Amino acid sequence: MKKQRTTVTGTNIDEVKKLNKNSGLTYNEVKIALAQVKGFLNKRN
Repeated sequence: MKKQRTTVTGTNIDEVKKLNKNSGLTYNEVKIALAQVKGFLNKRN
């Protein structure tokens, strides 16, 4: 079995990365989506 990577406080690094990957839009994706809705960007940009 693969050894778990943890932080000093015991947080499972691989589990956090997995959850973050599946959490939805990134900060930059949200900024772009809002700019498109408000008409600041074309949908092609």
